[in-house]
Amino acid sequence: MKIAFVGKGGSGKTTLSSLFIRHLAATGAPVIAVDADINQHLGAALGLDEAQSAALPAMGAHLPLIKEYLRGSNPRIASAETMIKTTPPGEGSRLLRVREDNPVYEACARPVRLDDGEIRLMATGPFTETDLGVACYHSKVGAVELCLNHLVDGPDEYVVVDMTAGSDSFASGMFTRFDMTFLVAEPTRKGVSVYRQYKEYARDFGVALRVVGNKVQGEDDVAFLREEAGDDLLVTVGHSDWVRAMEKGRPAAFALLEENNRAALRSLRRAVDESYRRRDWERYTRQMVHFHLKNAESWGNAKTGADLAAQVDPAFVLREGLSAAQPA
Repeated sequence: MKIAFVGKGGSGKTTLSSLFIRHLAATGAPVIAVDADINQHLGAALGLDEAQSAALPAMGAHLPLIKEYLRGSNPRIASAETMIKTTPPGEGSRLLRVREDNPVYEACARPVRLDDGEIRLMATGPFTETDLGVACYHSKVGAVELCLNHLVDGPDEYVVVDMTAGSDSFASGMFTRFDMTFLVAEPTRKGVSVYRQYKEYARDFGVALRVVGNKVQGEDDVAFLREEAGDDLLVTVGHSDWVRAMEKGRPAAFALLEENNRAALRSLRRAVDESYRRRDWERYTRQMVHFHLKNAESWGNAKTGADLAAQVDPAFVLREGLSAAQPA
């Protein structure tokens, strides 16, 4: 199952995504966590110190390796250089599984030991000084999108992505790659503005969207969020001494997280599990192809010098039961 946490800057989406990751790991579920935010804070929220966070490999730096591995023996892709972030898999492509070991995870993922389990953590990499004025952060996030397009995940496997703030993810088709998008909103006008944008953009693509109210201090805050988000409001979260200690670098055992917050995390998981049961793999694949053709026409063909529409395998549907890695 693929889950995105989104919201405006400062809404607490990284904190809540890290809590959800800890919750899943504590139940023994296999988890891949991805920091796709321009400000890389997920590692610290999961307990890494500054040196450990800085040592995380950047997925963007390994994009040639990722492309070459995923291309496999797909005859529709002439070379790794002609692959772009939206290139869909086809017959002969190598696919990724949450539980497997492969060269992509070896290069880009690092194990992180939590109180009650271990996860894999991946990061797009920060926006560096050399990028200023010449690069777009979406090119870094493209490595994440390419991996999600080639990932065959199952009902008891979780990929949790901490997305970049605001509505920037709509600059690509990545917002359609998730079984559930949790929008973290504070009970303020600014806090719900990103929700309105997401709701509008996602409507035509069947994106499952639920709101998580954060920094809620009383019933008036809950009423405000309910008025703004209606039935999309799933749970609300208030002050947490456990989170405050974690943000100071002195977290208690995760089992000591307040029960009301643990109950909220259980509600998030139930919503994710229910959404996955409704996944339509054929629509999922069609959306992938739709955005690939749009990107090919708008910039991909010109950049690569190839007709990227020819990369689409019309008979291929990504679904459970496909082999994890197609033969090279």
